[in-house]
Amino acid sequence: MSILYTTSATATGGRDGRANSEDGRLAVSLSTPKELGGNGADGTNPEQLFAAGYSACFLGAMKYVASQKKIKLSEDTAVTATVGIGPRADGKGFGLDVALTASLPGVDATQAREIVDGAHIVCPYSEATRSNLSVRISIK
Repeated sequence: MSILYTTSATATGGRDGRANSEDGRLAVSLSTPKELGGNGADGTNPEQLFAAGYSACFLGAMKYVASQKKIKLSEDTAVTATVGIGPRADGKGFGLDVALTASLPGVDATQAREIVDGAHIVCPYSEATRSNLSVRISIK
């Protein structure tokens, strides 16, 4: 694979700390949600960051697939990633649950399905999770 872009981020303090990208463009406070035993402070959490990254990446992949098919997507096209966390069935740690919901206004159902299915092949987040995480995809 030929790497086109590389970045890094550093977290300190774990789920109740901070995370910063190497270039300073991302600087967030982290806090553990009450549902995971935290105080629910104002910071974000890894699941929210994963949901934001996956939804943005998947939308980019949809735009790419649509452009290859010469289909114009509305500026209102959106992807919502819902990420859950909980104990794994094997009792050895935690796992993620992911659902993606794509909204493609003005695109007929058949074309929308082709774009979403193609995006699931193209998107690097989908590729990274393909063998170890079930991702449910729906079209709104």
